[in-house]
Formats: sequence, structure tokens, C-alpha cells
Amino acid sequence: MLGRTADEMPSVLLDTHILVWWRVNPERLSKPQASLLLEMEKRREPAAISAITLREISWMVACGRLELAISLDAWMDEIESNPFLTIIPITPKVAAESVRLGVNFPRDPADQIIVATARCHVGNARTNAVMAGRRPAPRI
Repeated sequence: MLGRTADEMPSVLLDTHILVWWRVNPERLSKPQASLLLEMEKRREPAAISAITLREISWMVACGRLELAISLDAWMDEIESNPFLTIIPITPKVAAESVRLGVNFPRDPADQIIVATARCHVGNARTNAVMAGRRPAPRI
């Protein structure tokens, strides 16, 4: 993320499940999700992921909820070197924002970090979206 200007910031932050489906099981993506990812790739426009997404994926592999065709380390290396993805760290601003989402927001800290990341670091006036895989995207 370092060095990007506001105009270069990703306009979409991928939920953990969307990233996994896109890389491992693309037929699980909805048509709108698949279309958006394809359009972004054609425009060479990067999508963002929160750093906590990497932890969620590691946990899914460790618990047997996700099987990869390659080692977890190799898969993580592929994600890190993918020019289509920008990994956004958990900054102090994100941490603070994650506890301001309200009492009705899901209690999962990873979900809170993902949405706070979108609020703090993704998009501009035109877009600030979380592409959610498990639930409707929260209004941010």
C-alpha cells in the first residue's frame, strides 16, 4: 500500500471467501462478483485484501476447512506477488475504526478488521466497497 496516491488506491476490498473462491474455486463466485474481478483484471486495476485475510486463510488450511493444491507457504507467496492484489496492513487507524462499527455489526474480529480496512484505506469518492462472500456487504 505504501506509495499509492488516493487516485491509485484500490476501489474494492475482497472478503476472505471471495479471495479464496477467486483463486481456488471460481465457480462459487456470483456472476456479478466474477464479472467485476474479470473487468478489474482487464483494466489491470488491483483489488485489495486486508492482512487479516492471510491469517484467516492460514487458519482455514490448518483446521482442514480449505485444501490447497500447493503448500500454504507457496500459496501465500503467490498471493503476495500477485500484481492484481494489494495487501493492506492492520494500521492503528484500522484498529481504532474496527471498534466503531456499532453493536449490530458481527462480532467476528476479522470481519471487523476487513470492513474497517475498507473504510480507512480503500477507494475514493467513486467506490468504497467490500466484496463480501458470506453475507451482504455492510454499508460503509
